[in-house]
Amino acid sequence: MQKHLSGSQTALAFLLLFHSAGSPGAERFTVLGLFKDKAVVEINGKRRTLSPGQTTPEGLRLISAHSDAATIEIDGEQATYTLGSQISDKFSEAAPRAAVRIWPDQIGMYTVDGSINGFPLTFIVDTGATSVAINRNEARRLGLDYKQKGVIGMTSTASGVAKAYALTLQKVRVGEIELKDVKAVVIDSDFPKEALLGMSFLERVDMTHNGKNMELRKK
Repeated sequence: MQKHLSGSQTALAFLLLFHSAGSPGAERFTVLGLFKDKAVVEINGKRRTLSPGQTTPEGLRLISAHSDAATIEIDGEQATYTLGSQISDKFSEAAPRAAVRIWPDQIGMYTVDGSINGFPLTFIVDTGATSVAINRNEARRLGLDYKQKGVIGMTSTASGVAKAYALTLQKVRVGEIELKDVKAVVIDSDFPKEALLGMSFLERVDMTHNGKNMELRKK
């Protein structure tokens, strides 16, 4: 650390949570260190360093931290813990996050089946698109009243400049991942021929590559 701290600021916060009688398999949770915007925890012998917003595989999420206390969320419940305080040692592992794996087609495009507002369609994963984008024909098939409810603008397409209507989709689903209130545009032309899964969806999931395989995982 670049600056020296004194007193309780230098102390490691040991919160040893006792096993309840008759529960030999209970989770063992220890907070090893508390610092500004950082907490070091040990769960069943596994040490993890967390920043605010990070969640352990066991389901413990750090909300905030400083040298004297941390706000931690377990099973959806938040509480603030000071040095030496004790909490329940029973917390469940986080449920596996919804994920979908996508492989490239013969020309290297990542396409995946999904749905908009419950209506099925095929997406092309496009990190260059700022939002989910569909053409007017697809919008009509989905029953979107984009001309009445959308905000009009202009955009460039393969056939030239076209009107575009910005709106919010109730839900967009790809594999097991479903997100609500997703920003989208309807392009008043025949392009794009397939729906684009743009950044208004992708920035709300974790996207990783394993070789050619792409994985989207709900945050």
